[in-house]
Amino acid sequence: MSEEIFVLHENPEWLPPFERAFARRGLSFENWNLVERAVDLSAPPPEGIFYNRMSASSHTRGHRFSPELTGVILAWLEGHGRRVVNSSRALQLEVSKSSQLAALQACEVPVPRTIAAVGQAQVLEAVNAFAPAPVIVKPNRGGKGLGVRLFEDLSTLRELILEDGLDPSVDGVTLVQQYIRPAGNTITRAEFIGGQFHYAVKIDTSMGFELCPADVCAVDGGPPAPQFTIIDQIDAVLKARIERFLALNGIEMAGVEFATDAHGNSYVYDVNTNTNYNAEAEAVAGKDAAQASVDFLIGERNRTYGRLAA
Repeated sequence: MSEEIFVLHENPEWLPPFERAFARRGLSFENWNLVERAVDLSAPPPEGIFYNRMSASSHTRGHRFSPELTGVILAWLEGHGRRVVNSSRALQLEVSKSSQLAALQACEVPVPRTIAAVGQAQVLEAVNAFAPAPVIVKPNRGGKGLGVRLFEDLSTLRELILEDGLDPSVDGVTLVQQYIRPAGNTITRAEFIGGQFHYAVKIDTSMGFELCPADVCAVDGGPPAPQFTIIDQIDAVLKARIERFLALNGIEMAGVEFATDAHGNSYVYDVNTNTNYNAEAEAVAGKDAAQASVDFLIGERNRTYGRLAA
């Protein structure tokens, strides 16, 4: 039997960099697009490595129930002992920013103060708890920065809440969060492959919060794409704590975003387990994270099934 590498996802537009990376190794992968699928839970899954790239933003592409379908399939795979990269726990965190923050705090990773609320009165109460400071309001299940809004004037925010003018979260939970004003208007996205730091990207936030690095993430009518610049290191203590968080939560591929204030304090506010890479920034820096990701998957397939590396 041939043990394959399976990629679980719901957005084919994010796959070409990985397809090219597999092709350079003379391989392909099994494409499991989880928009619609039936699975016989009484039958064993195929042998192979299963890479979970399900996205919290699937609902923005009309795929509302893809995360739930993925949860079913991951439970099936893990129940049969299959090797899963980005486990069912990773999926749980992908679709809940509040759960991410709780898990990060458990690993002593600094995060912004955040209040999760359901209901108009409760969101208003949360906003008032931050007064007079500026706040970020975002959906608990989001993606691509959609629905993330900064309010310097809380009176404007209060009016929007009363008028039901905020973008709702798919799960009904709204997050009101301390705004970490980033030094130099840049945030950092640290990329991890196999649970280990690979590189980081400085991202210019001056034009908004829609910061997905993939070219296909551009929002129609939105601002021009922000500038991405690759850097080779981040703070060693922060890096070690994030790596511990990833290991404890079954996350092996991730982009972890944080803001550093004028005093040098960094706060992690988002974890992306279906991370994408910016081709232009990689070309300048001579990096190829998609290839490194594919090589990790191939290595795990070979290790799991006792193959000698080519």
